[in-house]
Amino acid sequence: MDIKDSNIDNGKAFDWGRTSQDYAKYRDIYPDEFYRRITDRGLCVSGQNVLDIGTGTGVIPRNMLRFGAKWTGTDISPEQIEQAKLLSQGTDIEYLATAAEDLSFPDNSFDVITACQCFWYFDHEKLIPKFRRMLKSGGSLVVLYMAWLPFEDKIAGMSEELVLKYNPDWSGKGETMHPIHIPPCYDEYFEKVYSEEYPLDVHFTRESWNGRMKACRGIGASLPEEKINLWEKEHLKLLATNAPPEFDVRHYGAVVQLQLKDKG
Repeated sequence: MDIKDSNIDNGKAFDWGRTSQDYAKYRDIYPDEFYRRITDRGLCVSGQNVLDIGTGTGVIPRNMLRFGAKWTGTDISPEQIEQAKLLSQGTDIEYLATAAEDLSFPDNSFDVITACQCFWYFDHEKLIPKFRRMLKSGGSLVVLYMAWLPFEDKIAGMSEELVLKYNPDWSGKGETMHPIHIPPCYDEYFEKVYSEEYPLDVHFTRESWNGRMKACRGIGASLPEEKINLWEKEHLKLLATNAPPEFDVRHYGAVVQLQLKDKG
């Protein structure tokens, strides 16, 4: 399903379904610290029902299932949900292919709603009433993000430059450590109770870093196959010349917890 947004990649269409197999193989990369920052807040743990919107291939539910919560994951891409189901076989995670704006779970269904790497894609004015209705009293919306830091990490910087060579419209470039932006429309019904940004070193091989970059919006989700192949050939050559067989890439993680105000 093509997605277009004038604020993203100059309105260039992208489709996560086109890169689902690479996404499933190469984007399960969050370090344990990323998850512990959530559970240390008493979120997504035993006794809680959690909804992960924009779940992709189910990375968050699959990795956080060990903490005891009951998980449901939704995503606009049927191909992503197909991969999520394959990777989650043998678990009780439930998945549904639907746009976040079309969610229709019953009132008071969830203790926590998570949104990782996807918050800026949503129509917030449509979603806020749904969040308020679906969350239990005192429930939390948890927004999560992790990104490489191209100005602090040589390999990340070179890889990013190569993405821009093949897709100059890509607006995912130039990340620096900063708080997650929460639109002011959330203020009426939610209170920000926690926000944090922190550095992370994420381990890769040449193959897994190439795969992670290939599965980004600027390459696999938006370019024609011919350009993807040309980019990959050049990227692998770049890594063979400039990166050891295994290496860490400097990232940062970020989290915001919004707690639902009294429904009364």
